[in-house]
Amino acid sequence: MIYKGYEFQENDECLIIKNVKDFNPTHIFDCGQCFRWGKKEYGVYFGIVKDKCVEVSFKSTKNESEGDVIISNSGLDDAKLWYNYFDLETDYSLIKNILKKDNILAKAIEYAPGIRILKQDFNEMLISFIISANNSIPRIMKTIENICNKYGDELTYKGKVHFTFPSIEIFAKLTSEDLRFSSAGFRCHYIVHTAKLAEECRLSGDDLMKISYAQALEVMQQFRGVGPKVADCVLLFSGVKMEAFPVDVWVKRVIEALYLKKSATFKEITMFADVKFGLLAGYAQQYLFYFARENKIGIKKRE
Repeated sequence: MIYKGYEFQENDECLIIKNVKDFNPTHIFDCGQCFRWGKKEYGVYFGIVKDKCVEVSFKSTKNESEGDVIISNSGLDDAKLWYNYFDLETDYSLIKNILKKDNILAKAIEYAPGIRILKQDFNEMLISFIISANNSIPRIMKTIENICNKYGDELTYKGKVHFTFPSIEIFAKLTSEDLRFSSAGFRCHYIVHTAKLAEECRLSGDDLMKISYAQALEVMQQFRGVGPKVADCVLLFSGVKMEAFPVDVWVKRVIEALYLKKSATFKEITMFADVKFGLLAGYAQQYLFYFARENKIGIKKRE
């Protein structure tokens, strides 16, 4: 089956997407953009997307980041889902060639050429990145798992029970006390308030795509627990605004250490990225974030 230029095959309850370029599961699932994927064994990741439990692996056919994507528990009917989720419509080779004109980004891209920015559910990103504020990734993942286990719909995969991410309507019916068990802490109030307001105003990623990035940022920050960084994360990792440039501690370090050569505020870094990377800022952010975190850039070595 050919879908939008890609060959999809179904084999042994697996969906195979043939000849995908710029794809590496480790680079994609370990670059800070998602919280419901985990590594099972070398090269195999388990995740829950919408109402599907799947394992994703990659069989290279030409080079490290070009080959076949193999998705378990999935078939040809899911071609559209994965085409959108893995952003297969975007030519990452072209984007990388443009960004590699910058020598620093060239090194970051060479380090992790298989990064792709997932187009995840907007509401899931909204709640997840509120939980992420001042939090570690393992703790974020555990909190999300706790909430899903109580309020999500049950799924079974290979004899084990898992749960979907709850809808915004479910969150809107909860109170802060209902979420205390999850270890979300002070964020419980933000989650409930944001869910109620999001449901009331029918906020959607599609609506935000129709307005400018600056306007989308302004809309997002009307929600409690959503500052500039969380807003940028939601907009970028749901595929709404690819010029969004989330600035966390690692991005701050890499920009200061390799570009500005001095300390800078988060606002100054955001302004720098807007001028330097423009509409490709979101892609640049992911390459720089992964490169900085994995290589501990900006951390002074002890003598």
